[in-house]
Amino acid sequence: MTHTFTRKPPIIIAHRGASGYRPEHTLAAYELAINLGADYIEPDLVSTKDGILIARHENEISETSDIANHAEFAHRQTTKIIDGESKTGWFTEDFTLMELKTLRATERIPEMRSQNTPYNGLWEIPTLQEIIDLAKDKSAQIGRTIGIYPETKHPTYFKSLGLALEAPLLATLAANGYQGANAPVFIQSFEVSNLQDLAKQTDLPLVQLLNDKGKPYDFVVSDDHRTYADLATVSGLKDIAKYAQAVGVNKNLVIPRDRTGKLLSPTSLVRNAHAAGLQVHLWTFRNEDYFLPLDFLGNPQGEYKLFLNLGIDGVFSDYPDTAVAVGECMN
Repeated sequence: MTHTFTRKPPIIIAHRGASGYRPEHTLAAYELAINLGADYIEPDLVSTKDGILIARHENEISETSDIANHAEFAHRQTTKIIDGESKTGWFTEDFTLMELKTLRATERIPEMRSQNTPYNGLWEIPTLQEIIDLAKDKSAQIGRTIGIYPETKHPTYFKSLGLALEAPLLATLAANGYQGANAPVFIQSFEVSNLQDLAKQTDLPLVQLLNDKGKPYDFVVSDDHRTYADLATVSGLKDIAKYAQAVGVNKNLVIPRDRTGKLLSPTSLVRNAHAAGLQVHLWTFRNEDYFLPLDFLGNPQGEYKLFLNLGIDGVFSDYPDTAVAVGECMN
């Protein structure tokens, strides 16, 4: 399927909302991101027990909610294997939406983002529908289309529970009028098979996420030997182009870092992806020195400029205002 994009690159994707300024995956974080100029807001999607899609970074929610303070749910703490990793806590698939709505969101990395901790306890866990409603309301209010960029989290795992994410996602998008190759939507996944299945069911743009280590979990399950590194090769990117319109790439695959955190020379990934007909969206840009390469400590703007000069098509940012400002000064 060929794809004609009408948007001017690079697009600014608010990573879990303006998560540098508000607890991630809250309507407040998404609304602030829009106010700061983001083109897209990005919800990570997991399922409730009753099959409703909600926005959380993980289905284990002790790090991003006040559930540990809810004595009525204490007995539901449990240990599960998620994508091969043992995790202990409380899991969205064990709660109905009504139960989850009694919780409030908290800052995921309080030691690094103490500025967000005063907001702990203020906001609910939002549903996909509530996020779409916000995007549409804000689009009408400001006269600028705000896109949504949902990620299916742990699709193989949720499918194994009978809570597959893809059907409710497509149904919700269709019910809200998102259709066709130029709809302001990108659906992303770290897995491959669910994107291939989605490609048979929808014309909406799909994004294959690529990490700088490991392999897609569905490859682990199916005993496929390929890794993300294999998918990022010339032939791997050509294969991705058969079912997706973009790659969402860990920026270390585009400009690697040495052991000390200093940047090395750029790879040919952006050029190769474009040659395969794929857009390239990079993740994740953050302002804190902890995340920045050694070359740009105290200067997140310099990091953006370096990557934008490589001709990328979009950036995921926790600080969309920084991304917007750099983009504007380069245009």
